[in-house]
Amino acid sequence: MNDSLYKIALTKIPKVGPVTAKNLVSYCGGIQYVFEARKKELLAVPGVGEGIARHILEKNYFKEAEAELTFIENQGIQLLSFLDDAYPNRLKPLDDAPLLLYYKGTADLNHPRIVSIIGTRKPSVLGIATCEQLVEDLADYGVMIVSGLAYGIDVTAHKKSVERAIPTIGVLGHGLKQIYPAQHRSIAQQMIENGGLLTEFTSNTGPEREHFPMRNRIVAGMCDAVIVVETARKGGSMITAMIANEYNKDVFAFPGRINDLSRQGCNHLIKTHKAALIESAKDIGYIMRWEEQQNKGVQRQLFVELNDQEQLIVDLLKDSNEIGIDNLSYETKIPNSRLASILLNLEFQGIVKTMPGKRYLLVR
Repeated sequence: MNDSLYKIALTKIPKVGPVTAKNLVSYCGGIQYVFEARKKELLAVPGVGEGIARHILEKNYFKEAEAELTFIENQGIQLLSFLDDAYPNRLKPLDDAPLLLYYKGTADLNHPRIVSIIGTRKPSVLGIATCEQLVEDLADYGVMIVSGLAYGIDVTAHKKSVERAIPTIGVLGHGLKQIYPAQHRSIAQQMIENGGLLTEFTSNTGPEREHFPMRNRIVAGMCDAVIVVETARKGGSMITAMIANEYNKDVFAFPGRINDLSRQGCNHLIKTHKAALIESAKDIGYIMRWEEQQNKGVQRQLFVELNDQEQLIVDLLKDSNEIGIDNLSYETKIPNSRLASILLNLEFQGIVKTMPGKRYLLVR
């Protein structure tokens, strides 16, 4: 029997969530062996009781699994198991990460830099403008952008990403046989060409209310950072931000006026230290240290072109964490007036960074 059938069938068993499913696979030695195990062996698995064991032994879910496998093969959908290399690596360590994901798209789900952009379904004019500018500026950092394909901030982020040719992933709270909301079918199709659509739900699963918090954990889990553009005190964005904190992800939020209902959620996240305050994509690049990483490639090229005095300064900084300008002058025998000019030039080239107290360090 096709291994994919076992994978799909396991996710169709009632009351078998991601944690129990992974326990079953681990204790039984493989997905296929879950369905070949005896009742006694199944009951020894943490989280498995009489009801789940009975459902597994009845093997009633293979017909549904066969129909699902036919659908995904016909539609060019990838089936990703948490054991597969193509499965999002950032999700794998999380206990509640889905056992299976259904993916239709072209982007690498293990892109080097992934940012999730979230927010209200009813954004203000300022919120939309902030989101569009954020995506525009994030393009310089070579990111992939993830969101939930919902109204408002989500679809704004997706549309701007498509416009700027930034790969973008829409995480769905339903199966891939439909697009919800229906108005987003056109942008969803464009996303598949440079990005994709991702879900843990089988094709016939509808957009039920309880599915969206499940969707949100994937949005939070598969990225490096979550950015909250605009949100009220309650809602899906706040849930996603809280999940991201539980996952130890970096969370950022744009602040707003204290009487602005559409930004109260952002202000609360910042006030309670659940998100860092940001004003632009440049803040994200700095906090995530992406700018320093980008400078490394430039730095290596520039070292070849350093003159003798510049090279002497760089060599001294290599051996120390920080050095004050007076010590640098003493060690290099370069007068302070000349030294300040050299250091400023090195700073412009991204090689040296100025610290408080006229101290300097090497950008590593």
